[in-house]
Amino acid sequence: MASPGPRDLKGAALLCVKGFCMGGADIIPGVSGGTIAFITGIYGQLVDAIRSFDMTFARRLFSFDLTGALAEAHLRFLVCLLLGILTAVVSMARVMHYLLNNHPVEIWSLFFGLILASIYVVGREIKPFNAVNGMCIVLGALFSYWLVGIIPVTTPENTGFIFLCGAIAICAMILPGISGAFLLLMLGKYEYITGTLKAPFADGNLLILGTFVAGAAVGIVVFSRLLHYLLHRWHAATVAVLTGFMAGALRKVWPWKEVLESVVIRGKLHVLREQNILPHMDANLLVAASLVLAGAAAVLLLDRVSRKS
Repeated sequence: MASPGPRDLKGAALLCVKGFCMGGADIIPGVSGGTIAFITGIYGQLVDAIRSFDMTFARRLFSFDLTGALAEAHLRFLVCLLLGILTAVVSMARVMHYLLNNHPVEIWSLFFGLILASIYVVGREIKPFNAVNGMCIVLGALFSYWLVGIIPVTTPENTGFIFLCGAIAICAMILPGISGAFLLLMLGKYEYITGTLKAPFADGNLLILGTFVAGAAVGIVVFSRLLHYLLHRWHAATVAVLTGFMAGALRKVWPWKEVLESVVIRGKLHVLREQNILPHMDANLLVAASLVLAGAAAVLLLDRVSRKS
């Protein structure tokens, strides 16, 4: 049996493009690749692909039934998707860094439009749209709005907490509206983990990274199964909550901000606390509004292409 995934070159290329869009989103702090997966219509497939690495896969792998193990896992899907993600990360990291530092209002305007249209695209899948599902949207939005606005805390550096940080941060990979880097910053471990990545072979750093990766592996396996269950058991309510997550995340991507508190981590400036402000009525506002519309149009076009395919 062939591994689930695209069956021809056209399908593979389209999936790579979707992965590229996910990778581009992951570079932006506060923007989740899970949001792009939702927009492009591969969210359910992504959850199922991660979930495919289960006990059946492990048993076949350890019994040297490689053909059966490869057929069980969704490798065809994941390889195409990861190829696009890695291409975006490698090719766009410097570009995004430049844009965020030199044209922050413009780049945040574009992503504001992307997420704004995403709320419509994803929310359209909430069927039936009733009072209960409407309340799920509100609760998801309130939680996300609160989460993206909290101030980072001081936390312990013991093995158990590092494991927990890995499990929580990786969940953002498939949770729309919230990024893993942002969650690590909120948990007070962004500097700690990135510091170990800079010198992985220094004293104790391999243990720290191993613990973090183990937590991430457990987190993604458990969370993907939970999401799979929720999407199949209470699909409309779950999509409603996820739609709310994206709506609340608009607080993070509002283009006009005033920095209240920041810190330099590994030579880079990271904002700890900021507040959204109203824009000035000038020519720059027209540019920003045009980019919001362009971002929204790109999502609607991508949604149309995905539905046709």
